[in-house]
Amino acid sequence: MLDMRRMQLLRAVVTSGSVTAAARNLGYTPSAVSQQMATLEKEAGITLLERSGRGVRPTDAGRLLTEYAALIGRQVAEAETALADLRAGRTGRVVVRYFATVGATLLAPALAELRGEHPGIQVDLRLTGSDDPLPEVREGRADVALVVRPRGGAFVDGVRFVHLLDDTYRAVLPKGHRLASKRVLDLSDLAEEPWVASEWPGPCLDAILTACGAAGFSPDFAVESEDYATAQGFVAAGLGVSLVPVTGLAGHHPAVVVRKVRNPEPVRAIYAAVRGPGPDPIALRGLLDALRRAATP
Repeated sequence: MLDMRRMQLLRAVVTSGSVTAAARNLGYTPSAVSQQMATLEKEAGITLLERSGRGVRPTDAGRLLTEYAALIGRQVAEAETALADLRAGRTGRVVVRYFATVGATLLAPALAELRGEHPGIQVDLRLTGSDDPLPEVREGRADVALVVRPRGGAFVDGVRFVHLLDDTYRAVLPKGHRLASKRVLDLSDLAEEPWVASEWPGPCLDAILTACGAAGFSPDFAVESEDYATAQGFVAAGLGVSLVPVTGLAGHHPAVVVRKVRNPEPVRAIYAAVRGPGPDPIALRGLLDALRRAATP
């Protein structure tokens, strides 16, 4: 196998025109350079240099290796520059998994900030469906996943959770509903109402059911909905009342009213799940910082 350092030394000899000149330029002794060239010729299995007057010139094989040595040198320099940019956070790649309602309200402003501060960082975004994104984070296929989980939830091996936001729920009522005139509702005010389910089974629905349980009732879901916009449409049609998180109310239906809820106030906790325990690469750390700022009112 050819030694890359000896190839670079061959390049210096060919460029300098002699072993003596190359040795002088590099701070070596001529005998040391000659020994390295002899070893490189044994590795190559062919003569690389031939005498020319007081100096040397490359054979065809020597010229070939010299050209490759120059190419390798450029590639190594490029690699060193790329590594320096990566270490400094000027470049990099972050793979992000997120759910729909945090896309516009939380992730978009964070990415805009990240792009402004680190334009060389590439972000790979993918919307999560029903699949749990935590295995992707644990196995290194994703750098961060935005998830909803209970406060103080169970430990997940290989994953660290960074709290971003407590997303409170609001009551959504049809205009003209008997409770629409109240500015703030007790959750128990909705106990006898038919409900439009705004969440699929999982941590978001669990937050609603837990709050309703604390208020002394279980909601009677008359209609199930796949998303918050559809749920509001069902509410507007008079099919029931619903709870929708603030991040899902960026543009609410004109035929509904939105009211605060208390005793208790339902809330879902949003976290950034990252591979633990760290330290985080600069690109990921920059995104987490931007997410925290986007989540701050």
